[in-house]
Amino acid sequence: MVQIEFSFQQFTKRVPLTISRGTSTHTLMGWLRWTENGVAGWGEAVPFAIDEQPQTVEGCEAALAANRGWLERATAWERIEIDRRLRAEGAPSGLIAAVNLALWDWLGKRLGQPVWRLLGLPATPGPLTSVTVGIAAPEAAAQRVRLWLESGDVRAFKVKLGSKAGAEADRAMFAAVLAAIPAGMRVSVDANGGWSLATAIEMAAWLTERGVDHLEQPLPRGQEKDLAALRATMKMPLIVDESCRTAEELVRIAGSIDGINIKLMKCGGLDGALRLVHTARAHGLKILVGCYGNSALANTAAAQLGGLVNYLDLDSHLNLEDDVFQGAALIAGRLRLSSQPGFGVSHV
Repeated sequence: MVQIEFSFQQFTKRVPLTISRGTSTHTLMGWLRWTENGVAGWGEAVPFAIDEQPQTVEGCEAALAANRGWLERATAWERIEIDRRLRAEGAPSGLIAAVNLALWDWLGKRLGQPVWRLLGLPATPGPLTSVTVGIAAPEAAAQRVRLWLESGDVRAFKVKLGSKAGAEADRAMFAAVLAAIPAGMRVSVDANGGWSLATAIEMAAWLTERGVDHLEQPLPRGQEKDLAALRATMKMPLIVDESCRTAEELVRIAGSIDGINIKLMKCGGLDGALRLVHTARAHGLKILVGCYGNSALANTAAAQLGGLVNYLDLDSHLNLEDDVFQGAALIAGRLRLSSQPGFGVSHV
């Protein structure tokens, strides 16, 4: 008999995060616990908005209530069929992710193996994980860099641009941030769809001159027709996030980009992520795995994919006050996974 529990709790960000679409000071997280045969697996859902239908934790809870009957008659061994049916029922991807993660965690615990081993991956740490500097006045942004450097052994930064104040404000902020980042660290930029095509072309050239490793989502979702024109002018990789949620969407734009940002919440967990990984590799694309306002639970789950990808941006849990989960530790700029069963995450 399967027992499914769903609860949620709000957490405060240590430092508010501002991107082109607004500022967040808190994160409301939903946790799903799947218990079967005395083994419990944990999954997570957090709100996010990339189009006209934002996803909420409350919406995930309502979708769970609508599907609870058949889910509790299923078994974790039927993970792929559960994923297929939830998608057929129109469940939000956040709920699909929460269920899928809980089933992977359950499977690892049931078999006594870490999920990265079940995926056939080595125990070596994945790529450096970036930490994020949100949009702010130049000195405040530089101070955020200093706070990150004081908080742990970070080695890579992602800088949010796309300020409503315009490209001049973006340049001033980025110059201050770059001056505060120690030489030799990787720096990338994410505009979260905050630029026009003309501004993106101008800023991409300017950022290339300053050694930026890659540029993420310069144009708004819905403007994918302009990606090829932008990419033709660029000398660094063009990576999309909001423009690609699923493998089906990726196929339509693969020829116009250099890579994708996979997030468990928007693609529906590890199985959705694996479909994106294989589709991206088939098209010769770079792969980044990122997060929303997730806890150490979901970010440790996402880090299981480290051996398959080029970049990790899994830092949101490092900016949470009183995270109730402990997972992968940040060591020398990388999230080091444990050999404990499942995701190796503990609830504290």
